[in-house]
Amino acid sequence: MPILSIDIETYSDVDLTKCGVYAYSDSPNFEILLFAYAFDEKPTQIVDLACGEQLPERVLAALEDPAVTKAAFNAQFERTCISKYLGRKLSPEGWQCTAVQSAMLALPLSLDNVGEVLNIQRKKLKEGADLVRFFSMPCKPTKANGGRIRNRPEDAPEKWERFKTYCIRDVDAEREIRQKLWKFPIPESEMELYRMDQEINDRGILVDQQLVENAVLCDNQYRQMVTARAYELTGLSNPNSPAQIKGWLAEHGVEAEKLDKKTVKGLISETDGEVLEVLKLRLLMAKTSVKKYEAIERSVCSDGRVHGLLQFYGANRTGRWAGRLVQVQNLPQNHIPDLELARTLVKEQRFEDLDLLYDSTPEVLSELIRTAFVPKPGCRFIVADFSAIEARVLAWFAGEQWRLDTFAEGGDIYCASASKMFGVPVVKHGVNGHLRQKGKIAELALGYGGAVGALTSMGALDMGIQEEELQPLVSQWRNSNPHITKFWWEVDAAAVKAVKERTEVVLGNLCFTYRSGILFVTLPSGRKLSYIKPRMTQNRFGRESLSYEGVGESKKWMRIETYGPKLVENIVQATARDLLAQAMLRLRNEGFEIVMHIHDEAVLEVPDGVSDVDEICRIMSEAPDWAAGLPLRADGYACAFYKKN
Repeated sequence: MPILSIDIETYSDVDLTKCGVYAYSDSPNFEILLFAYAFDEKPTQIVDLACGEQLPERVLAALEDPAVTKAAFNAQFERTCISKYLGRKLSPEGWQCTAVQSAMLALPLSLDNVGEVLNIQRKKLKEGADLVRFFSMPCKPTKANGGRIRNRPEDAPEKWERFKTYCIRDVDAEREIRQKLWKFPIPESEMELYRMDQEINDRGILVDQQLVENAVLCDNQYRQMVTARAYELTGLSNPNSPAQIKGWLAEHGVEAEKLDKKTVKGLISETDGEVLEVLKLRLLMAKTSVKKYEAIERSVCSDGRVHGLLQFYGANRTGRWAGRLVQVQNLPQNHIPDLELARTLVKEQRFEDLDLLYDSTPEVLSELIRTAFVPKPGCRFIVADFSAIEARVLAWFAGEQWRLDTFAEGGDIYCASASKMFGVPVVKHGVNGHLRQKGKIAELALGYGGAVGALTSMGALDMGIQEEELQPLVSQWRNSNPHITKFWWEVDAAAVKAVKERTEVVLGNLCFTYRSGILFVTLPSGRKLSYIKPRMTQNRFGRESLSYEGVGESKKWMRIETYGPKLVENIVQATARDLLAQAMLRLRNEGFEIVMHIHDEAVLEVPDGVSDVDEICRIMSEAPDWAAGLPLRADGYACAFYKKN
């Protein structure tokens, strides 16, 4: 199959990093400046569109031909921009993304960084960032540049020639990366998921723009009112300044080392009068309700929809999707019972009524963010999500039968866990119901080898659990889940053996293989997790442990330590991802239109009266052949705007 490698340089007055490629290319001022391409192994050619050159007929024909593979690094950018340039949407069919191919080996997500890690010969040119800033973005008008707002080829001919060289080099770098990774092609099963992902991003999701605009307006007005009151009470030049507020509090007999939410809430319970009011105002001023509304405003396109909210294989350790632009994967939850009323008050600019009816305007605005996403006229949303998916997958891998039985019978895992840990029946809102909370915190914190530190960071002490209870909780949970505890160390031993002996180790429905300097973990779905350049090193406790090279917490390429429970976390989360991906594929093949998905949840835009929630949940709950014996369950609900049920 012929391959057309592509890289383009573009101009838009919209900020690509803040607004995404769909809004970027949707601007009336968008244009493609340079189009570099190469067929198969032939030399790279450049078409200077900005200076009037035209794309050759062969290239135009190849763009429309699904039999020609179009390859690019972050191919979504090229496909979306070229679609805009041609005036017709190019199907994801026939497109291949080298960034995805790299991510599947847990390599970095940028062309520059992948080139560095693979040590390719034709690396991305370092001066490229300056050239992109010069030609691809608006510039400030000055006397020196004659008051122009953008730079064109004729404004700097020598720079323009270097820009063309840079564009050509990107095609060469992408091709060299692809050649280095030829042993590890993207499997067709993942290509099918990639095409589905591109369809979902192309479809986008509709935004209630009136709600968004008024939420920003309401927040601004409320913030001005709160700040004015803080000025009045304190007399400070800037009552938003932590240093000034700390000084004012000290003058009023209150010493505060920090002014984070937790500290301020603690001080509120110990103060009264003006100090109490200032601390409450501090909490209100610190609440950032509108950043996501502003992100929606920036990213919405002329069709009223936001596109490109999720990046395929964005979390490259597990292959999960990563949130982009609005970060829908960490939207605030909604708990107020009358969301419809609150939405109406904001949409009608009845901000005084909102303040009168609710304790905290910023909190209400925060809870309404989800509801900014709405179905198109004549449709409703059906939201369906897997119930306790990670807990189910972990129990299935480890063979923890009592947990599998609990799930199969539709039981409450937190009650069942507490019952197992404490040896008494536990019923939610019933007998020994107070123990459910301990079961819940243990379930959330301890499944991947967590101990006292994990319980603390999950907020166990804030929930009223005493410090001396933490270690016994860890022991009780592990004793209640012997198969899971054993599974952690079986995975550890299998990975270590595969690396030390350069061999293949089968553990149940998992396979650990060392090949080409990479530790592969083959999941039940057939997909592989990758750990590059694994070797045995000494950990911080002075013991031998497994490590590998990857993108660390600092976003830099580094050596990372791992061990059994951490590998189990990767394996479970990756398998949960595969289950959601397969469920979405089944839904899509049944004709349903997915507009968004978050972790273990799919959001569908369904015509009124066409389908019911039960049918969608049934489709989601079907276990693939490779997941026999895994008790899946999906729950769902219909809604007129996106919300948590």
